[in-house]
Amino acid sequence: MANTNIKRVRTSDLELKDRLVAINRVTKVTKGGRTFTFSAIVVVGNENGVVGYGLGKASEVTVAISKGVEDAKKNLVKIPVLNGTIPHKQEMRFGGSEVMIRPAAPGTGIIAGGAMRAVLESVGIKNVLAKSKGSSNPHNLVKATIGALCELRDARSVAQLRGISLTKVFNG
Repeated sequence: MANTNIKRVRTSDLELKDRLVAINRVTKVTKGGRTFTFSAIVVVGNENGVVGYGLGKASEVTVAISKGVEDAKKNLVKIPVLNGTIPHKQEMRFGGSEVMIRPAAPGTGIIAGGAMRAVLESVGIKNVLAKSKGSSNPHNLVKATIGALCELRDARSVAQLRGISLTKVFNG
């Protein structure tokens, strides 16, 4: 995600909620038999425009989840949310996963599946239409969804970037 719009956020004064997206059991065959470890991908957010994801690996599920939460808290970004939806349509690819998110009217709800739903709920988006194409790998879906959300820009940031007034952005 080589993006100049990413706004990093400090965790000190945030009330973060974590959501478990996926757990994988990984088997390593050694001379002494099979060794099982667990990999957990976790999304954290304050449901008010801040979200992050993390990956934790450990020999026990609970330890892997807590490591994932700690990793997610290190990767928080600020997302523009306008009236419970996103400012504009956005598409993003990561690996074999491709996601498309569109703003929706109030009352629509979150129309998304699996890993995308967890990310969008953690951000605090209430109404959005989302579609995932290609691979359904939860790791790539989470990264593509957060990448698409990081590309979003609200009218205020566009006006500031162009050096013009907010009304001139809408009137041309």
